[in-house]
Amino acid sequence: MGLLFRKSRPEQDGISRSSSVESPPSQLGEKQQTVDTNVAVADLQQVQHAHQWDPNLPREKLDAVKKAVEDGNTKEILEADLLFTEDSPYDAVRAAVRNVDGGEVANTVRAWVIGLFFVTLASGANMFLSMRSPAINFTAIVVVLLSYPVGCLWAQVMPTRVFNTFGIEWSLNRGPFTIKEHVVITLMANVTQGYAYSTDALLALQGKPFYNVNFGWGFALIFTLSSQLIGISISGLFRRFLVWPAAMLWPNQFSKTSLFYALHDKSKKNTETDYNGWRISPYRYFFYLVAGMFVYYWIPGVIWQGLSVFAFVTWIRPNNVVLNQLFGGFTGLSLIPITFDWTYITAYLDDPLLAPTHAHVNTLLGLVLFVLIPTIGITYSGALFAEYIPVVTSQTYDNTQSAYNVSKILGEHFRFDLEKYRDYSPLFLPPTLALNYGLSFAALTAALVHTGLFHGKEIWYRFKTAKNQEPDVHMQMMKKYQETPDWWYLVVLLGSIAFGLGTALGYDTQLPWWAFFVSVILSLVFVVPTGMVLAISNILLSLNVVAPFIAGFIIPGRAIGVMIFKVFSVITLGQAQVYSGDLKLAHYMKVPPRVTFFCQIVASIWAVFVQIAVMNWTLGNIPEVCSLTQASHFTCPNGRAFFSSSIVWGVIGPQRMFGPGSLYVNFNYFWLVGAVFPVFLWVLVKKLHIDFARHFNAPILLGAMAWLPPATPLSFSTWAITGLIFNYAIRKRYHDWWHRYNYITAAGLDAGLIIVTIVVFFAITLPEVTIPQWWGNVAVYETADASFTAVLKSVPEGQTFGPATW
Repeated sequence: MGLLFRKSRPEQDGISRSSSVESPPSQLGEKQQTVDTNVAVADLQQVQHAHQWDPNLPREKLDAVKKAVEDGNTKEILEADLLFTEDSPYDAVRAAVRNVDGGEVANTVRAWVIGLFFVTLASGANMFLSMRSPAINFTAIVVVLLSYPVGCLWAQVMPTRVFNTFGIEWSLNRGPFTIKEHVVITLMANVTQGYAYSTDALLALQGKPFYNVNFGWGFALIFTLSSQLIGISISGLFRRFLVWPAAMLWPNQFSKTSLFYALHDKSKKNTETDYNGWRISPYRYFFYLVAGMFVYYWIPGVIWQGLSVFAFVTWIRPNNVVLNQLFGGFTGLSLIPITFDWTYITAYLDDPLLAPTHAHVNTLLGLVLFVLIPTIGITYSGALFAEYIPVVTSQTYDNTQSAYNVSKILGEHFRFDLEKYRDYSPLFLPPTLALNYGLSFAALTAALVHTGLFHGKEIWYRFKTAKNQEPDVHMQMMKKYQETPDWWYLVVLLGSIAFGLGTALGYDTQLPWWAFFVSVILSLVFVVPTGMVLAISNILLSLNVVAPFIAGFIIPGRAIGVMIFKVFSVITLGQAQVYSGDLKLAHYMKVPPRVTFFCQIVASIWAVFVQIAVMNWTLGNIPEVCSLTQASHFTCPNGRAFFSSSIVWGVIGPQRMFGPGSLYVNFNYFWLVGAVFPVFLWVLVKKLHIDFARHFNAPILLGAMAWLPPATPLSFSTWAITGLIFNYAIRKRYHDWWHRYNYITAAGLDAGLIIVTIVVFFAITLPEVTIPQWWGNVAVYETADASFTAVLKSVPEGQTFGPATW
C-alpha cells in the first residue's frame, strides 16, 4: 500500500487540508463582522437539537458546539458556527459535493429531448429484457455516460438561434452542455433504473401459464400510473424530513455527484496538488477504472467463474455436507467469505464505498448475531426439520424434499383446496428464509420505535421549521430558487389515489376499496423511519415480506387481491425512498426544485406508457411467452415469482404458516424483538451514557440482510469488509486520497461493471455461447453446496418428513 500512497499528515477529525473547516484568521474576522453572535448561538442550538443522535457527525464537533454554547465565548461560537455554515460538516459530503452554485442553466430543450429519448430507450429495453431469464438491466449510470457525449455533440452542431413563442424565449442550443442539464437527464433516467413494479403483477395476471386474466390496457395504465406516482408525490410532501436536513446524507448519490464533477470539470488546476502521492485528474482516473473493470470482469465472469464464489473448502471436500453447509457460497454460510467478483459484492446493498462505516459495522454484526449463529443453531439442533432442507435458498419445499408445487393444492379458478392440501404437504422454509421473515418483522417495528426514541423530537422540529432548519450551506444556496409548492405534490397524490381506487372499484381485482387505503397507509407509516435509515446509512428496508403477510390476514383467500395490495404498499414506499434520494441529488447539484418536479413527473408518466406498450407487445407477439419451455427464454421470471408468492400468501395464507399451531408460529416474537431492541440501545446511550452505543442502529442490525435469501451471506460479509477497508482503513491512513478519489472509484467500478455485463450478455449469454469448459468452470459447481444437495438427512423414496398432520 505504501507504494501507492503517501501517508496523510495527522489532522483533527480526519479533515483534509482542502477542507474549509479550519478558517484563517481573516476569514474568521469577516465572519465576526457579518454574523451576529445571537444568530450564531441560535444556529448552534438548532444543530444540537437536530444532530444529537447523528451517527455520521463526529462526536468532537458536537462537543465543540456544546462547549461554545455553554461557555458563551464569542470566538468559540463563531468558530463552531463556521463548521456548519461555510461547508457541510460531513467529511463524505465535502468529498462528493461542492459548496458552490455555478448558476448553470438546467431547464433546456436539449435536456428534455435527450432525457426523454433515453427514458424511452432504457425503460422499453429494461421492460423487454426483464421478461427473459437471465435478465439484464440498463441502469441510470449507462444513461449518464451515454448522454454526456450526446449533449456535447448537440452543443457543437445545433443552431443557437433564439425563438420566441407566446412570449417565452427558447433555443435548441443554449451553449455548452452544462452539468445541471446532465443532472436533469439523469433524474429522468432514474425512473428507468428498473421497470415498473406493477408489471410483475400484470405479468402474473395476463401470462397464460399463470392467472391468464386480462383486464385490458386501461387497467394496466391506471394501475401502473397510480402505483408509480403515489410514491413520488409522497417523497415531495416529506422533503422537510428526508431531503432538506443536512443530516440526511443520501450516500448513494455521492458516486453520481463525483462523476458529474469529473466529467464537466476537466481543468488541470488541481493536478498539481498531491493527494498521498496521487495527482491524476478524477476524469482520467474514472476512465482508467472503467477500462480496467471492463477487462478484469472477463476473468471471473467468463474465463474462471470459480473466482466469483471462491469456496475452496468445498472444492477440497465436495461431498462433505457439513463443510459445504458452513463454507459453501451458493447454499452455505460462507464462513470464509472470499470473492473476486464485484457483482457479488455490490449485488444487494449497492456499492460498499458509498455507505458509512457504522453501516458496515452494523451489517456485519447483524449478519453474525441474527443470521449465522441462529442458522447454525436451527440446522444442527434439528429444529423446523431443517436437517432435510438446504441452509440458504429462497426455494420452499414439500415433505419429500422437492420444490413446493402450488398447483397441487389448487382447485378450480385458483382457489385453495383443503383436501388437496392435506393430501399433499405443508410448506417448509429453509432456516435462512424463515429467519428472513422474522427479521423483516423485527426490522420494521425496530424502525418505528428507533425513530420515535432517537428522532421523535427532531421530526417534530422539522415539521414546524420546514426550510428554516439548522444552518446548511446547500440549503442556503437552494433558497434562491422557487420552491415547489406542497399543493403540487398533493394534487398528484390525490390524482394517483383516484386512479388506484379505480383499479379496486372498477375491476374484479379482489381488492376491497378499504384494503387499498390500508396498503397506502401502511407505506405512509414507514416512509420517514425507513427513509431516515436509508438516508444516513444507505441500507434499504422494504415491505416486501410484511405487505403480503398483512394482506393474507385481512383479505384471506384472495390471491389476486393480495398481489395488488403488495404492489401498492411495496412500490409506494419504494418510490418514496428512491425519489427522495433523487430530490437530494438535485438539492446537492443546485437544480431548481420546480424543474426537478416536472422532469420526475413527466418522465415517470411517459415511462409507464412505454413499458405497458412493450409488455403487451411482448405478450401478444412472442410465441409461448412466460412458459418454461419458451425457445428464447422469455419465461417471465418476475411474473412467475409474483404468481407463486400470491398463491403462498393469498391461498395457503399466513394463518397456516405463522398462526397458532403452525410450524413457524414462534417467529411472531420477532415483532416484539424489533420493538424492544431499540429501547435497549436507547437505555445504553441515554441512561447509562455508553457513548459508543450511539453508533449501533437496531433497524440496520435487524434489517440489512433483507435480501438473504436469495442473497447468500457471501455478498453481505464481503460488502461490509470491502467497505471497512475503504471507508475506515484507507480513509484514516490516506485521508487525502480518500477525500479526492473514493467516490469516483465507486463510480468507475460500477460503470465498468455494468458496461462489461451488458457486453457479456449480448455476446455470450443471449446467443448461448459455450464458455471455456475446464476445472475452474466445471468442477467448482460439482459440490453439494452448488448442486443444492447439502442436507443432513435424505428422505427415502416414497416416504416423507415433517408433522403427521397439518
